[in-house]
Amino acid sequence: MIKARRVIERRDLPPPPRMDAGQTCEEYIKKLRALGYRTPGVRMIKTPEQIEGCREAGRINSLVLDAVEKNIEIGMTTADVDDIVVKATKEYGGIAACLGFEGFPRSVCTSRNNVVCHGIPSKKERLSDGDILNVDCTTIYGGYYGDASRMFTFGEISHEAGRLVKTTREAVELAVGAIRPYESHLGDIGYYINRHARQAGYSVVREIGGHGVGLAMHEDPYVCHVGSLGSGMLLLPGMIFTIEPMINQRSSRVYVDEHDGWTVYTSDGGLSAQIEYEILIKEDGVEILSK
Repeated sequence: MIKARRVIERRDLPPPPRMDAGQTCEEYIKKLRALGYRTPGVRMIKTPEQIEGCREAGRINSLVLDAVEKNIEIGMTTADVDDIVVKATKEYGGIAACLGFEGFPRSVCTSRNNVVCHGIPSKKERLSDGDILNVDCTTIYGGYYGDASRMFTFGEISHEAGRLVKTTREAVELAVGAIRPYESHLGDIGYYINRHARQAGYSVVREIGGHGVGLAMHEDPYVCHVGSLGSGMLLLPGMIFTIEPMINQRSSRVYVDEHDGWTVYTSDGGLSAQIEYEILIKEDGVEILSK
């Protein structure tokens, strides 16, 4: 679990200069820092070759989630969902990154109803009418990582469950749509997500957030889904990270199952929804690599 970090407000600064032709990434970041900007580290900026690898891994990861979407249905167990992921990942030539990651026992996370994230697929957990389920999938392909999650609903869900899922999707798309390379800051993402969730009467989990991805399953930066406009590092072309808010029906407080050490629940038993996009910051905007 990635813990939230305190966000520091930036000083008022003029618009940053763009990279000069022939200037290296290291030189450019050094120049920005000398001007007073908070910037990503050089390692957070992917090379063109790495971007291509991440793009393909993201595509494969989306295809695995497509296989889940095509086959998932009421009456299945969450272990059956894991089986779909195992089969599809193998067919596409990938590797399920979740399996064995820090001891995680399955190939995908399945988080149902009041489970916030990191749910472990089980033969005892059967999908029923009215359920909502997050399927969080990470795939290694060609040595690179793709990462995304989708929400699935079953049968006649309650009005409140539907509104929660809809709000979560809107929050992610709002944050992605607001990103402007060289202008936006990391804290802007959390600002737009938290504002949208709170306006709908929901709360955003603070203890767990998005993260850099591509060369490893979890990289810097940490992406908090609660933030302030203009805070944190500048978002620069070449950065790849996930936006994956966990939005709760009531309280934002959560706890981890003491028996399995993984499953995160809402503290009050309320519903939780999560949608995850993997994005690339480009010169002219944002590209979604996996969703």
